[in-house]
Amino acid sequence: MVNSTKQTTPMAANAFFALLLIGMSIYFIQWGLGYTLYQQVGLFMVASFFGIFMAFNIGGNDVANSFGTSVGAGTLTVTQALAIAAIFEVSGAVLAGAAVTDTIRSGIVDIGKLGVSPSQFIYLMLSALIAAAFWLLFATKRGLPVSTTHAIIGGIVGSSIVLGISIGGTELAFSTVKWSKIRDIAISWVVSPVLGGALSYLLYSIIKKNILAYNDKVEVVVKAIKAQKKNLKREQKEYFEKLGEVEKLPYTNAMLRDQEVYKDSDCQREDLETEYYRSLYDLERKRENIDTLKALKTWVPLIAALGAVIMTAMVVFKGLANTGLTLSTLQAGLVMGMLGAMVWLTAFIYTKTIRGKHKEDLGKATFVMFSWMQVFTACAFAFSHGSNDIANAVGPFVAIMDVIKNNAIEAQASVPGPVMVTFGVALIVGLWFIGKEVIQTVGTNLTEMHPASGFAAELAAAAVVMGASSLGIPVSSTHILVGAVLGIGLVNKNTNWRLMRPIGLAWVITLPAAAGISAISFMLLTKFL
Repeated sequence: MVNSTKQTTPMAANAFFALLLIGMSIYFIQWGLGYTLYQQVGLFMVASFFGIFMAFNIGGNDVANSFGTSVGAGTLTVTQALAIAAIFEVSGAVLAGAAVTDTIRSGIVDIGKLGVSPSQFIYLMLSALIAAAFWLLFATKRGLPVSTTHAIIGGIVGSSIVLGISIGGTELAFSTVKWSKIRDIAISWVVSPVLGGALSYLLYSIIKKNILAYNDKVEVVVKAIKAQKKNLKREQKEYFEKLGEVEKLPYTNAMLRDQEVYKDSDCQREDLETEYYRSLYDLERKRENIDTLKALKTWVPLIAALGAVIMTAMVVFKGLANTGLTLSTLQAGLVMGMLGAMVWLTAFIYTKTIRGKHKEDLGKATFVMFSWMQVFTACAFAFSHGSNDIANAVGPFVAIMDVIKNNAIEAQASVPGPVMVTFGVALIVGLWFIGKEVIQTVGTNLTEMHPASGFAAELAAAAVVMGASSLGIPVSSTHILVGAVLGIGLVNKNTNWRLMRPIGLAWVITLPAAAGISAISFMLLTKFL
């Protein structure tokens, strides 16, 4: 396994990403001031800073978490993961992220029940951004993958309660919080990792039993045959040296005749004169009767096709659907079926073309095939993630910017393109600068990863996210992926359970910690701004 998380980042790249974020931020500020008609400039500047800061920390925690298995398995280096994230995360955010940003503004607190003023609403959302951003930074620097959605929800709850108390007392404040949603979040702390772990355990068990174990068994047999050939040559040399001078000449002639006969593809055992070539013939036939690629040809195309179907569903239903491109169930099913069939055929043809050393070095052949599969799942995961979780930063910020511009609280707010691009860039820069600790945790510290196990974890996580979303079950993609990694560790019996204690604790305290920070931030904002 390649531990790519230990790479040192080049200074030139550090400077490039720092300048990129600074340049985009300056452009965004100039654009935003004009967009908001230069109203409440100071407040807009503060909100922009913390909005971009929140996106930066989402990149460091959530995006790093998504790519942890790929980096830990040695499929991608950190730099390669960054390149994929840069394309697919930002594409998902810009193309499909705008439509999901309204959901973060409602659903957890009945803000309308408080009758808040525009300025109070701004402070409420800004406090939530500040709280979520700092909590994510704290968790990320300690390598703890947490839910960014739970963090922003906790922030909104905390500032809303403080605002509610100031308006109508404790009873009004707590009555605005939809506690059933909080209960669902608490349930997800258990349900999400259990579902992810169970499916990952099942999928990787199938892969390990039918592919990896078969390959290991075949490699042992092939190595034994190679050792027998080596011993046969040694014994032949010893036998020849023991022959008398009179016997050596006819034996050498017989060996030369067998050598010519053996080259013929129609050679039969009875055509050979010497025991050496007969034994060599037996070993070659034994080797030819072993189908070293049987597991790869049978199982990999099926698993790859399953992965294509699930990841396509994730992109269609959780990514492209946000662009307004809605497909009927039949249309979506046909798209998924076509891509699944294409991937099955491609994988099958690829296994048929494996030749030379790869045909016997099954470990390397398996590594290469699952590496390709894992890259594709990582790309789909990144697009879906960018289209959904960017809302945790963009949603509250766009709400603030809309109120600053119109001096009124609208039911919905459009998301301008410069916001999505700037926050998407912040996402990638956050991954580059502070994501390595979380990548280390998910990719190597919880359990050892191989492209096959990394693929199984990502595919299982994607399947659970899709299934839970369609059934309305509250789950966290972060918690699911961590659970999936734990499922791999259970199969391999090398899970680092000690590390799960701080991770589990971080999950539980994310919402209350963000709520507490947000409450303090709200009081400070209302006093000093």
